[in-house]
Amino acid sequence: MKNFIIGGVPEHFNLPWYIALRDKDFQQQGIKLRWKDYPGGTGQMASALREKEIDMAVILTEGIVRDIINGNDCKIVQVFVKSPLLWGIHVAANSNYETVSDLKGTNAAISRFGSGSHLMAFVNAETLDWDLKNDLRFKEIKDLEGALAGLPLGKGDYFMWEKFMTKPYVDNGIFRLIGESPTPWPSFVIAVNNEVLENEKESVQAILKVINGITENFKNIPNIDAMISQRYGLEIQDVQEWLSLTEWSNRQLKKEELELIQQKLLELDLIEHKTQENNILHNF
Repeated sequence: MKNFIIGGVPEHFNLPWYIALRDKDFQQQGIKLRWKDYPGGTGQMASALREKEIDMAVILTEGIVRDIINGNDCKIVQVFVKSPLLWGIHVAANSNYETVSDLKGTNAAISRFGSGSHLMAFVNAETLDWDLKNDLRFKEIKDLEGALAGLPLGKGDYFMWEKFMTKPYVDNGIFRLIGESPTPWPSFVIAVNNEVLENEKESVQAILKVINGITENFKNIPNIDAMISQRYGLEIQDVQEWLSLTEWSNRQLKKEELELIQQKLLELDLIEHKTQENNILHNF
């Protein structure tokens, strides 16, 4: 039995992995796959990949592209969620900020530097034509729990996180949603450590075959909306809206998508140079 550890955020996007693990689908392929939650998100997972604490990760596309360019010894093997991620822009319910333009020059609460919340603050600022050097400031808060505790106390002025996962905290009056910022590229990819890719290629392919089989029919699983609602504490109508907007994938990142991401990261001074496609993508 081959042993693998995969990391991901404990969110609704990754429920297909839970189902596969619950049903022992990987074990039937001779693979012992263990899931590890990373509530801190992309920055935390990128660090875990670098340190070889995990073999694989389901991770935000722009975050892992940036980290690979900056020396992370892994590659993207496929897109996992091809639809954009819809980032909500949140403030504390008791704050005086009413519009996204009010946030110019304030502190963005981010899980950590290099995280999706960090990178998307830049994308959002560029969209609004802010000065990226003078109008963006950051306060590290580790994760969603850190934002829930910190924002009402003034530890950061706004917080960007996936809109549907934060919806319960908008509904209960901790956050106010004042804007949205979708990614202009596929949201999640699967990245694998290069040593694992070299030595365990067939096992990685088997893992992908299992998970892609589940995502292909995920929306047709009976009562899947109720299961997501119960597991993640979301209202059923919010789950149904999210399902209607979300598309999983088994394809590799397209050349033009990778070029767009690299160009955007370069424009935002988040990388110093672009790199060749084969340094980032692995095609079986």
